[in-house]
Amino acid sequence: MTVARFIADQRTRYRVPHAACCRLLGVSESWFYKWAGRVADGTLTPSEQHRGALDEAVAVAFTAAGGKHGSPRLVADLRDLGWTVSEKTVASSMRRQGLIARRIRRRRNTTRPDKTRKPFPDLLRRDFTARGPNLRWVGDMTEIPVDGHGKFYLATVIDLYSRRCLAACTSMSANATLARAAIQTAVTARGGPDAVRNVIFHTDRGATHGRPVHQPVPAA
Repeated sequence: MTVARFIADQRTRYRVPHAACCRLLGVSESWFYKWAGRVADGTLTPSEQHRGALDEAVAVAFTAAGGKHGSPRLVADLRDLGWTVSEKTVASSMRRQGLIARRIRRRRNTTRPDKTRKPFPDLLRRDFTARGPNLRWVGDMTEIPVDGHGKFYLATVIDLYSRRCLAACTSMSANATLARAAIQTAVTARGGPDAVRNVIFHTDRGATHGRPVHQPVPAA
């Protein structure tokens, strides 16, 4: 079944308007009505019928991939299904149907190793457990995109004993000030510097925008 035939069947079987199906599938109404007229006249050529079948296969594969595959990856998907197609043919089909692959934005690390500084020793040695509260904390900084408003940054501190989040501070800049604010908030939440004097604070060995984010605990 071609895409156009599918649209026609939705109207016949389920009373779905042609215009709604065309918008949903990303094809123009004029293209559909032109196809319908040629079907009525019996003037569709074998090549046009093949193109219709290919368009449907491309649309189905595109949907199955969650709209993330462009023509190079769709070619591989279609060949796995038995189609003999080229990337150019698939790209043309995608243009006809208005199919545009969604770009996956890779997350950019907010911290990078600072090679100019001596690294702090890893006191946890990958053992992320604790025998009691205020013995081992971990922290991290995360970039959070905000639609239409750029992005902001979140710095957190978690106690490994209870897994409780002791601090969650935000800022429009990822810098040492934000990291320090999160640590100071956690220290305050647990009763001040004297109450957490022996805590180990573990984070990644990185610097944000070239500035170190590691701070000693307790914070003054």
